Amino acid sequence: MSRSIGAATRVYALLGDPVAHSRSPDLMNAAFAEHGIDAVYVALRCAEADVPTLVRTIAHAGGGGNITVPHKARARTAIDRPSEAVVRTGACNTFWAKDGLVHGDNTDVEGIHVATSALIGSARGIRVLLLGAGGAARAAAWAMVEAGAARVDILNRTPHRAAQLVHGLVTARLRVAHQIGSADLLINATTLGLRPHDRLPIREQLLPHFGAVLDLVYHPDETPLVRAAREAGVPAMDGTLMLLAQGDAAYRCWTGREAPLETMRAALGVDRSDALGGRAAAGVERD
Repeated sequence: MSRSIGAATRVYALLGDPVAHSRSPDLMNAAFAEHGIDAVYVALRCAEADVPTLVRTIAHAGGGGNITVPHKARARTAIDRPSEAVVRTGACNTFWAKDGLVHGDNTDVEGIHVATSALIGSARGIRVLLLGAGGAARAAAWAMVEAGAARVDILNRTPHRAAQLVHGLVTARLRVAHQIGSADLLINATTLGLRPHDRLPIREQLLPHFGAVLDLVYHPDETPLVRAAREAGVPAMDGTLMLLAQGDAAYRCWTGREAPLETMRAALGVDRSDALGGRAAAGVERD
């Protein structure tokens, strides 16, 4: 697609490390082009220490962007007007400026609502095992609490970080797990699967202990975890639909317009029925 970039073009950016794998530029540039918005979306690999300056500079220049691993918690420190999701999770993945102030949201929460609704329907009353304790895990934990999950066990290789997540969200439904048990839903919120030779975040023989698997990592084909789960007969989904749904929400934050979901879906290669069902799924019943 030919793009004309000039002095008035607004810049939006994905900040993280790594970012080379990201499909967000495909997603957002397709949406900007569809609506005739003079803007460009790029991916910037950056150090954690540089995140607050980059967030504020890009936002005050008239653009905005997203934050990915491992900088979502650090990005929170640059936000003047955080959404409830940012306050609850302590993590920010979307930023922009309005009236001289930097606003932030955590649209991962909406993305996880959409993905879990598509995968299992209602999460009310279910038991969840959540792997990880970073920014994505914070969003997943809060989304499951909102959706009415009965219990969310959080397992992380460093237990004190899992404990920090539990204490930060202040709800009796979150607990630190010290070993893998069974659950209705397994959510992988670690980065395992981003790199070609990553090990699985859980041993294959344990996968039948779960009713369904949601891997927040995404891949053009299948992530190793999704492939292993399906081979074990367990319904599984990667993070592509979550990416689409959180991108839809971020686009609304930046532009005040409904995102062109069909165009964004085509840019990602997501099944049409999932893409069109995204906004409806985002309104699932929540506590």
